[in-house]
Amino acid sequence: MSVWDDVVGQEAVISVLCGAAAAARGLAEQREARAGSGVEAPPSATGSGSAMTHAWLITGPPGSGRSNAALAFAAALQCTGPVPGCGQCKPCRDVMSGAHPDVVRLATEKLIITLDEVKELIGEAQRRPWTGRWRVILVEDADRMAERTTNVLLKSIEEPPPQTVWLLCTPSADDVLPTIRSRCRLITLRIPPAGAVADLLVRRDGADPALAARAARASQSHIGLARHLATDPDAWERRRRLLHAPVSLRSVGDAVLAAADLVESAESEAQTRTAERDAAERADLMRALGLEGEGRVPPALRAQIRALEEDQKRRAKRARTDVLDRAMIDLLSFYRDVLAAQMGSDVERVNIDLAEQIDRAAASTGPEQSLARIAAIEECRGRLRSNAAPLLAVEALMIQLRPQAR
Repeated sequence: MSVWDDVVGQEAVISVLCGAAAAARGLAEQREARAGSGVEAPPSATGSGSAMTHAWLITGPPGSGRSNAALAFAAALQCTGPVPGCGQCKPCRDVMSGAHPDVVRLATEKLIITLDEVKELIGEAQRRPWTGRWRVILVEDADRMAERTTNVLLKSIEEPPPQTVWLLCTPSADDVLPTIRSRCRLITLRIPPAGAVADLLVRRDGADPALAARAARASQSHIGLARHLATDPDAWERRRRLLHAPVSLRSVGDAVLAAADLVESAESEAQTRTAERDAAERADLMRALGLEGEGRVPPALRAQIRALEEDQKRRAKRARTDVLDRAMIDLLSFYRDVLAAQMGSDVERVNIDLAEQIDRAAASTGPEQSLARIAAIEECRGRLRSNAAPLLAVEALMIQLRPQAR
């Protein structure tokens, strides 16, 4: 077992990161030797000719395992075992469980990473390591920073302390400012093979092998979506209803009703995912403030309650957006199969369990209509990410997906 076990289908990336971790260990040993001899100016992470550097930009398609790769790299940097990233030593176990004091991880559950959160990270980056050899700052969803926020981060990435390493994760290198990109070493993950994703689901989540293989293909090798399909008993039925809806629409009224049903389902699923955590957070805050039960909150303490409620609203909005985006990805996979059938392609279908619906849709429309529908789905995804009203965006999409005469 090693920290790289969950980074599936990324052998080239693992090789690069393992080499960097080994170089980082050498730099740390040199620094310790210099400190012991009283020599000043210990080497930094950007030692000449080194495979290691102080800032990394880890990119890859959604579901490719960017965060897993970054976390595994952080563990390898702190590892004290015989080989960096052994997975057996205490530092490796602490990093992977989120308990290592020198690995600071920011994974936002809101629509944006705020300026205050970034300023806090910059403060963390200036501190010396407590127990490890490196201070690692891992930022997931770095593409969710506004330009102003990213500019605040620039100085710290440009001139970090010698023992600080920044790890930024984004879908694409174009999702961060060129000034940030130019100061980071770029690592690009690929879409993992479906077989590798299925093996991970069987090994890590105990999924049935046949179900894991089906989930990996239906999710198009998106690790998170595949796990959702393999572990949620109701996920397949919700997916089947979603993909059946566009081919069964007959009027604008049907499209509006289908859109309302999809948005309502997304809100329900998002509420299910966040309700228990919201209640626990509120109860913890009330206890911390010395309040019990549902009694009247003193005016002096209401601002803290409101701040928590606002954070929870933003998290719920992000959860709903994520559920709707997952639905858009499923719709894209359906029309991808339809287009492949229309063009006579021999590529394997993503939705092997919907062969009848795909063939019927392919026979009743042309490739031009399928391409137009794919473009409409992508446009809807963009609108949802830009804070458009979800119901209006999905209604406009469903109207465009209605079957039309050729």
